[in-house]
Amino acid sequence: MDAVLFDLDDTLLNYSEGADAVYARSLAEVAAPLSLDVPALVAELDAVRQWFWGDPIRHRRERTDMPGAWRKIYVEALCRQRVPAARAEALGAEMARRFTEARWEVVRPLPGAFNLLEALAARGVPLGMITNGDAAQQREKLRRFDLERHFRVIVIEGEFGRGKPDREVFAHALEVLGVEARQTWMVGDNLEFDIGGAQALGARGVWIDRHGKGPPAGAAVRPDRVVSSVAELDDWH
Repeated sequence: MDAVLFDLDDTLLNYSEGADAVYARSLAEVAAPLSLDVPALVAELDAVRQWFWGDPIRHRRERTDMPGAWRKIYVEALCRQRVPAARAEALGAEMARRFTEARWEVVRPLPGAFNLLEALAARGVPLGMITNGDAAQQREKLRRFDLERHFRVIVIEGEFGRGKPDREVFAHALEVLGVEARQTWMVGDNLEFDIGGAQALGARGVWIDRHGKGPPAGAAVRPDRVVSSVAELDDWH
């Protein structure tokens, strides 16, 4: 291999596991003292989150301002439970603030991730990172876990102006690294964004199938390799 590109969230760092509990706790901390129906709000919150992120256009637009997106989700859940709009805005902002702070409790390195980065670097393999989302949030993750030092190029959607699976994102990373796609691997947990986006330029993809369910029925993207975590890439050490 000439180079390896990595996704960040749920590839190198745990991002999703534990988030549901933090969402619910942040809501309950604000709602319970006000005699609001917390179980009903939690159920509504789950429905709103699925609705909010289920729209591809909204997903692309809102993921570059995650604290703002979290506020909108809380406000929508409150409004659906007939909380007056002005009150919902104030409560939703406070819930989002608490969630933003508490979210860091579940963000942590995934097993084997940092060992793999160190091993590849020791072999002289150029590494790049391509991650969608909020520039401030992603930069903070890189800072907290001292990840920037591993990568010769870091492409963050909120900074670059485009995100995966757009060809320009991958092309830019390859150009900076000075490598060809055919000898480059992309490692990520999103079958369409990470693997499909990289394969469109001729790179190969390792899909992190965290839940072991395999590709969805009818999926057009076929990864070149499937693992449940980066820890399984021990043959790359």
